[in-house]
Amino acid sequence: MKKGYIQIYTGNGKGKTTAAIGVAVRSLCAGRRVYMGQFIKSMKYNETKLDRVFDSFCIEQFGSGCFINREPEEKDIELAQRGLEHCREVLLSGEYELVILDELNVALYYKLVSLEEVLQLMEAKPEQTELIITGRYAPAELIERADLVTEMKEVKHYFHEGVMARNGIER
Repeated sequence: MKKGYIQIYTGNGKGKTTAAIGVAVRSLCAGRRVYMGQFIKSMKYNETKLDRVFDSFCIEQFGSGCFINREPEEKDIELAQRGLEHCREVLLSGEYELVILDELNVALYYKLVSLEEVLQLMEAKPEQTELIITGRYAPAELIERADLVTEMKEVKHYFHEGVMARNGIER
């Protein structure tokens, strides 16, 4: 890949992480190396098993759980900030052709990391590396800087009918 672009998947609809994983699988099947850093998340979702299937896939989590029932705590801030620094090192290493920063927009929204740091990270991206950033609440500054932005819009979701995340579908 001669030129890598910056993609953002945002919005309140389902499928942001799933879209990023779809690109990851395509890249892996094309012989590329893929890194995924997940912010906020700590559960071992099924995508965390991809490294068992693909030797050239690495996934790490930088969270202590979602904020559905609580406010972010100091440990959440520390994990996100350490995660962002680590992801910056990974991105700049040139070891991976695709780098995914999953739920980074949510970390920004909750002020776990600074907008300036993320913009600097985007600017420092090596030319040949593809960068995908996911999560609700993508700030306008990131949208402006990105090359591709997709907004997932919720039209209808069975979660509102009491259907929880299902193994192999949402997790």
